[in-house]
Parts: sequence; structure tokens; C-alpha cells
Amino acid sequence: MEIKPVKEWSAAIMINHWAMALSIFVLIATGFYIADPCAIYQGETVDKFFVGNVRYVHILFGIFLLFIFIWRLYLAFFSRFNADWKDFFAWLDFECTWKQIKFYLLIEKEPPSHEDCTYGPMQSLAYSGLFFMIFVILVTGLILMGAGYHAGMTAFLYKIFKPVENMLGGLAIVRYVHHIFTWLFILFIIVHVYMAFWYDAILKEGTVSSMISGVLFEKEGK
Repeated sequence: MEIKPVKEWSAAIMINHWAMALSIFVLIATGFYIADPCAIYQGETVDKFFVGNVRYVHILFGIFLLFIFIWRLYLAFFSRFNADWKDFFAWLDFECTWKQIKFYLLIEKEPPSHEDCTYGPMQSLAYSGLFFMIFVILVTGLILMGAGYHAGMTAFLYKIFKPVENMLGGLAIVRYVHHIFTWLFILFIIVHVYMAFWYDAILKEGTVSSMISGVLFEKEGK
């Protein structure tokens, strides 16, 4: 059986993937510190601005994630390569989705074929959920960031999303939703990393390394 390398991911998709991963990791770390900061006893009070610096990094990477998210949406509709918007709805092929579930449960020996879509059914469902989570975390983050501003772009964005704050019942609920979705990101990361290595171990197609090289190794004649 011959194994051939197949170009799976474009450079833009790979850069976007790792930039998004970096942003999410930094945001989780800084977000938890902002929620429960450590007391700094030594030194002059005027010099103790560590939480403010952490908040600045948090906001900086939040804006970075916003632009990465917009870029990924652009790639979904205008990329000349793969992984476009249709791939995120591969899970609507319920027969194929059920077969992949059975494959993950070790009931089926072979994964379902998804030649028309880059993502498998469950993968497409997971990424659709991820982008929904990013959208929610960005909207709630912009509300929390803009609540203390009265001028500039930040205040302008806050006015746009003010109805969302009112709908949720105030800033306290917005902050709570922001915190809950942070935990959902952590859950997604754990499952995503585990499944990537599991899939790689079962099919031996180079799934993990493909997001660095852009290449998968497919078996011909299987």
C-alpha cells in the first residue's frame, strides 16, 4: 500500500490556527489572574501596577483575537484553498456523522469518507462550536472593556453592544458569561488536543504535524 503526501492546509490557515491558539492561551492565563490577582506587598504603592499591566496584555490579545477571528471568517469565504464555510456544516450529513461517532467509540474500524469537505463531521461541529464561543467571548469582552469608557472606538463599540448587556441583565451577568465561556475554551482545548493525538495514533496520517507542515499522509487503495 503506497503512502503519498497530500497538501491539506494553506499557510494562511496554519498561521491563523497558531495565532488563535496563542491568543486564547494568553487570554486564559491573564483572565484568571485578573479575576483573582496576587497581593504584592513589597515596594511603593505607586509602583504596584502589575494587575493593570496584565489587564493591558489581556485587552491587547483580545483585540488581536478579534482581528484573527475576522481574518478566519474572510478565509472561510474568499480563500482559494480549502476549509471554507461549507466545511463547517459537514456535520449535517447525519449518516456520516453517526458513522464517525461509531468510529470514535471503536465500533467502526474505518472513519467515514469526507472527500467533499476538509473537516470530518464531528470536527466541523467542534469548530462551529469554537467559533460561536469566540464570538461570545469577544462580544462580552468588548462590553466589559468598554463599560468604563465614554469616548473613542472602545466607547463606540460599547454602545453597539449595550443592548446585549441589557438583555443579559447587567455587567455582572456579562462577566459571569465571559468566565463560563473561558472554562468552555479550556474544555475544548483538552478535547481537541486529545482527539488530534488519538486520531493520529489510529490512522497514522500525520494529523498533528499537518498543522505545522500543511501535509497529511494518505494511504492509496484503502
